[in-house]
Amino acid sequence: MNLIKVAAGVVNQTPLAWNTNKKNIIDCIEEAKNQDISLLCLPELCITGYGCEDMYFAQSTCDTALEILDDIVTHTSSIAVCVGLPIRVSNHVYNAACLIVNKQIRGFALKKNLANNGIHYETRWFQAWTVGERTEMRIGEFTYPVGDLIFDVGGVKVGFEICEDAWIANRPGRDLYALGCDVIMNPTASHFSFFKTQTRERLVQDGSRAFGVAYIYANLLGNESGRAIFDGDAMIAQAGEMLVSGTRFSYKDHYLTTAVIDIDKIRLEQLQNRLTFKASNPVQVLFDFPEIALVKNIYALEHWEANGHQKEEEFARAIALALLDYLRKSRSNGWVISLSGGADSSAITALCYLAIDMCVAELGLDGFKKKFPYIKKIQDCQNVKELSAALIINVYQGTQNSSTATRHSATSLAKDLNTTFYDIDINGLVETYKGLIQGAIGRDLSWETDDIALQNIQARVRSPSAWLLANLSNSLLLSTSNRSESSVGYATMDGDTSGSISPIAGIDKHWLRHWLRWLENVGVGKEVKIAGLNAMNNLQPTAELRPLEAKQIDEEDLMPYDLLNAIETAAIRDKKSPKDCLELMEMEFEGIYQREKLVLSIERFFKLFARNQWKRERYAPSFHVDDRNLDPRSWLRFPILSGGFEKELTEMKEYAESSGKGKRKGKIGF
Repeated sequence: MNLIKVAAGVVNQTPLAWNTNKKNIIDCIEEAKNQDISLLCLPELCITGYGCEDMYFAQSTCDTALEILDDIVTHTSSIAVCVGLPIRVSNHVYNAACLIVNKQIRGFALKKNLANNGIHYETRWFQAWTVGERTEMRIGEFTYPVGDLIFDVGGVKVGFEICEDAWIANRPGRDLYALGCDVIMNPTASHFSFFKTQTRERLVQDGSRAFGVAYIYANLLGNESGRAIFDGDAMIAQAGEMLVSGTRFSYKDHYLTTAVIDIDKIRLEQLQNRLTFKASNPVQVLFDFPEIALVKNIYALEHWEANGHQKEEEFARAIALALLDYLRKSRSNGWVISLSGGADSSAITALCYLAIDMCVAELGLDGFKKKFPYIKKIQDCQNVKELSAALIINVYQGTQNSSTATRHSATSLAKDLNTTFYDIDINGLVETYKGLIQGAIGRDLSWETDDIALQNIQARVRSPSAWLLANLSNSLLLSTSNRSESSVGYATMDGDTSGSISPIAGIDKHWLRHWLRWLENVGVGKEVKIAGLNAMNNLQPTAELRPLEAKQIDEEDLMPYDLLNAIETAAIRDKKSPKDCLELMEMEFEGIYQREKLVLSIERFFKLFARNQWKRERYAPSFHVDDRNLDPRSWLRFPILSGGFEKELTEMKEYAESSGKGKRKGKIGF
């Protein structure tokens, strides 16, 4: 049989980290050679890193990428390798997949379709290559083919779909099929979002079936540049059959997903189809494929992907990996979280612990320490709990408005996870600030006249001490804002928004509370449960910024979180008008909330959303997890100053008053 051993190589890269990126690529290639791999696909733009932003405009970026490529070439004896990098052709920058075979560059296939939605901005930096066009590029003394290329590597035709190429309706694979391609490589940088792997699997499997090819898909891994998370998805399919898929959310710097493909079976699939093939002019490459023994390819989901809790598992694993990568790549010594005892700070503390636990589970204690050689205090740690104490600092900052329940919630979680915990009374600081301002303005401040200001000063007073703890240990201060609060500005700027990264700003509060109950009772992989969340999971969310006798509840300050989330989904993700939102909410919450409550809640949401864009512009960077993201620098743009939906809200209220549907009664009303 005509068998070839192939691999998708996954690497954890960092933009413009030339030596680290090169080492990961070379190590991956060497491992592939040790496993007798003949064809290796590495991810899109893996030499430079994907998120280089406007540095793609710099001549030095493309020049250095070619220098690194030249170093990589020397490690490719007896193997064909696809490596991604940016190149300049005729004063334009292109996203290229370079095919290196047996220590020689054979050409550059260029990306034809550029991603330009939300988190992607490729049309700013790259030019899309024209279908069917070819040219040449001179590097030093040699000239190489560039453009819409396929390669005949030792009698096996190899073509490319580069990431977005595979996501369009008229994907390049159609032409590659007509040209008799045997193998399609897809070097990709596809950011993580919930359930996205299922879509990728369909693209790979359907592409292999429709085009009668072996299809090799290799994604980037980790928190590459700050906001986007790459899950390291790797797959190989053949003629409609998924052969293998790789591990996602790994803590390794690189790994391989391998399979043995049957070229005869691929060609039989094409032979039985009735398509008229086009004449091709592939780049001819001499290469001798070694004889490979037949092996059984085994495709199976990872155990955690098949346990019925995929979103909960993906959230835990994606954010934990992102936090650990952010820590490592920023060369910080740990995390500081202002632990109030509420859901947000408890979730972030738990995620930091999970990052340590899952990394140690995969790499071992010594492997974990090797990832952080610069953190001296962890080198003598003997287990995960000792690492937790060394890397996670929690501080509870109470005032006279704080309850014993939230203090117990915070202390029980910190004790369970063995974090370093400080309990600080900041009431004196709050009173000092109040006294200063009262003296300046000549009157006393009271809850009757100065409610918001008195709430905010408590939140802001917590920030300097949290920053001080972070600075003392060169640690990352983590902001505790969630997406629901971000959407309506229910946060104190320079208070609970303080931090260098905002790990849960992409998650709504309603689902986050569900996830915390899941983490306590089910756990990651049905193995890692956090019992210390029990006290918090039995609390009502509260800011505890008003006097205790006021019994402040977040959902009374705002609206029920399930309703807030539904309005946000319709209004922001789906761009529905207030009137449309009302109709949708009446359908979704029929018999639960009266129309009066829905109208007032929708009006409140739209007004607060428009009014608080300036806050979202100032939030710490957040991790992207789905298309509900509100980060204006990576997903959702909105003007800081606007008309505040006045006309649209008036139309909604007029509709509500004129429609007879308002006669329905619900369980809860104003």
